[in-house]
Amino acid sequence: MEQAKSLDPKVVYGPIVGNRWIQLTAGVVAMIVISNFQYAFTLFTPGLKQTFAAVPYAQIALIYTVFILFETWPVPVAGYFIDKFGIRKLMLVGATCILLGWVLGGTIATSVFQLYIYYGVIAGTGAGIIYIATVANAVKWFPDKRGLAAGLTAAGFGGGSALTLIPISATISSMGWAGAMAAWGVGQGVVAIACALILHHPPVGWLPADWVQPKAVAQTRKQFTGTQMLSTKEFYLMYFMFLMVCTGGLMTTGNLSQIAKSLNVFDTKIMGIAIVPFTATIAGATNAFARIMWGAISDRFGREYTMAFAFALEGVLIFLMTQIMGSPIAFVLLLPFVFLAWGEIYALFSAITGDVFGPKNASGNYGILYTAKGLASIMAGYGAALVAAHYAGSFQVPYYIAAIFDLCAAFLALFILRPIIRKRIAKEVEAKIVPATS
Repeated sequence: MEQAKSLDPKVVYGPIVGNRWIQLTAGVVAMIVISNFQYAFTLFTPGLKQTFAAVPYAQIALIYTVFILFETWPVPVAGYFIDKFGIRKLMLVGATCILLGWVLGGTIATSVFQLYIYYGVIAGTGAGIIYIATVANAVKWFPDKRGLAAGLTAAGFGGGSALTLIPISATISSMGWAGAMAAWGVGQGVVAIACALILHHPPVGWLPADWVQPKAVAQTRKQFTGTQMLSTKEFYLMYFMFLMVCTGGLMTTGNLSQIAKSLNVFDTKIMGIAIVPFTATIAGATNAFARIMWGAISDRFGREYTMAFAFALEGVLIFLMTQIMGSPIAFVLLLPFVFLAWGEIYALFSAITGDVFGPKNASGNYGILYTAKGLASIMAGYGAALVAAHYAGSFQVPYYIAAIFDLCAAFLALFILRPIIRKRIAKEVEAKIVPATS
């Protein structure tokens, strides 16, 4: 009884910090404020092209790629320090970086190269720290609802932009891209700092009182370090799958304005609102819902089955994007479904990382897997822009490639990854290894 009381988060941390639903809420809010750094970039590109008229669009698109690279590649180091020293200090660093990144980009940047530093390196690093910290925190607090908790947290990142894309677009119209970037940078940074002061990992060894091992979800009985994880074949399968599925969605996100132009729908207005921010807002909502929906579904039916179905659906929808030339209605209707089938990767891969490699080192382990997004950004941002330029600005060929990637990932999830994971965890059960705890 005393042991249980000593591990009770509300006793250890108090009723606010020790409440796992408040922890989850703070993580979701933090994710919402960093979502614009990725999803609002396309709103800044017309102004950037006008300001830097002599710079090829591929070099402007590289800002987005640099951001994704620094949002992902330094994350394993940040994740290691989060697991080792706690979440709050790293969250404060991340919040400061996102504030400075946009404020400096909007006030003193005079070249595209400087935006690589401010928007890409500084803001990207800050967003990556906040992302990995909040997702891993959800995984640690909700072993019983891991898919749902990871989905809700990731939904903040995918759907937060649905609340702000139209206001940001309006701010750009009234203040210009630079003024909007600086103003929103301050607001988002302050909110992230407030969230950082709430977040905390659960006590070591704590499990929820109503803990029930999910039957459909295979969960390891071991706690893998990053080095141990890198020695497993399932990690490399997951990494390759993440890389492939991430490409199509990132390409659409970062190049949406140019894709709309290539489809001859860019100048259309819906209810007086430009088609890109209007459609991106709806897509942001479906992107958020996807993470919650697919995460909850995976808790019930298993991660690999859910992955296979969602990835195959995304492959079909990505292909359909090549068939809607000159149709604004099809653009508005189809694009949200593309994100409904794509956004789940951030819930499913974070949840399965905790399942397959244990929750204790979830920040560092998922951070390593998350670097696949950085590699995908090279193909999805700069690479897709180069290929499109080769085909007179058309994104048809990049979309064909992305559709093939999605279908391959669906096959791998069902026929390769699932048997490997189930076989290894079955051996752990036979060996009577003590179940893992956070």
